[in-house]
Amino acid sequence: MARIHLDRIAHSYIAAPAAPQDYALRQLDHVWEEGGAYALLGPSGCGKTTLLNVISGLIRPTEGRVLFDEEDVTDLATQRRNIAQVFQFPVIYDTMTVAENLAFPLRNRRVPEPQIRARVGQVAEMLELSDSLNRRARGLSADAKQKISLGRGLVRDDVAAILFDEPLTVIDPHLKWHLRRQLKRIHEELAPTMVYVTHDQNEALTFADKVVVMLDGEVLQVGTPQELFETPQHTFVAFFIGSPGMNLLPCRVQGGVALIGETPVCLPPGVPGRIPPSTAPDALQLGIRPQFLELYDRQSPETIPVSIAEVEDLGNYQLVQVRLGDHGLTVKVPEDMPVPADRAHLRFPPEWTRLYADDRLVF
Repeated sequence: MARIHLDRIAHSYIAAPAAPQDYALRQLDHVWEEGGAYALLGPSGCGKTTLLNVISGLIRPTEGRVLFDEEDVTDLATQRRNIAQVFQFPVIYDTMTVAENLAFPLRNRRVPEPQIRARVGQVAEMLELSDSLNRRARGLSADAKQKISLGRGLVRDDVAAILFDEPLTVIDPHLKWHLRRQLKRIHEELAPTMVYVTHDQNEALTFADKVVVMLDGEVLQVGTPQELFETPQHTFVAFFIGSPGMNLLPCRVQGGVALIGETPVCLPPGVPGRIPPSTAPDALQLGIRPQFLELYDRQSPETIPVSIAEVEDLGNYQLVQVRLGDHGLTVKVPEDMPVPADRAHLRFPPEWTRLYADDRLVF
C-alpha cells in the first residue's frame, strides 16, 4: 500500500486555462497516508472523478505531481501504478464463474494456485459470495455482479491503492448499508489504502476515516466525519453534511454579539476580532446545527423569542420549524419533548455557534 501525495496538482480540460473557473480541479496539496480510508464527497460535476483519474493515471494533471511513497508517478501509465479500480458499473467476465472472476487478477500476475485459492476464498467469504463461487456470472443479479467487481478490486494484496468510483450506484438500496459496513470491516482487517468517490454523505461518513469535501473543482475541507459535522470550514460543508444541514443566517457583528435583524446572539470572547478586515458587511453568516439549538417554553436571559411554524414527527425525533423575524430555522428535539403550539424561546449555545465570513469559518 502507498502513501499518496498530491503535490500542488490542478487540472483543466481547456488548452490554456487563464482563470480559476477554467479548472475542473483547482490546485490542491494533500497527503493521504498509507492504509487510510478516504472518501471524495461532493455533488455531480465537482471534480471527484477527475481527481480519482489523476491518481489512477487515466488523466495527467495540467499542473503538479502525483507521488506514491515519494516516487513520482505523474507520467506513469495506469498499469504501471499498481492500483486496483472499481467502477460505477460492474466490470466482470460473464462467461466465467465467480471464482474465476475473482482469481483473474491473480492469475494474470502468475500467483501460485494455492495462494489464489486461499485469497479467493477469503475475499468471497468477506463479500458473502462463498455459496456462488461455481456459478457463472452471467446469471447473477446486478447486485451480485457488483460484489464480484468489488472482490476483483480487493483480491490483490500488493496494490498501492484501491480506488472506488461510486461503486454502490447499481446496488439495491436495502443492501447498500450492509455493503458499506462490509467495506469498512474489510478495511479494518486488511488496511489497504482506499479512496472512495461518492455524492452520498451517508456512504462517505460510514466508509471513510477522512472525508474530502469538494465543490466546483476545489477541496473545501479534509476531515473526520466528526470534524466535518462539528466544525465545518465552509458554509457548503455546513449545509451539505448533516440531515438536515446547518442553519445559516445572515448577520452583522456589533460589539461582542451577532445581530440577526435586531436580535442579539452572544459570541464567544474574541470572535469579532478574527473577522478579516476586508469582509463586506453583508458577507457574515451565523451557523448552528439543528440538534445544538435548545428550545424552551419559558423565557430566560439567554433565550430569544421565536414563533412555531411547523412540527414534523419523524419517529425517534421531531423537527421543529421556527421563525426568528424574517428567517426560518430548524430545531431537532427528542421525540417525546412537548413543543409549544405557537410561541417558544430559543437558545444558541456559544460553544456550538459558528460565524462565517465570505463562506469561510471565522470561529
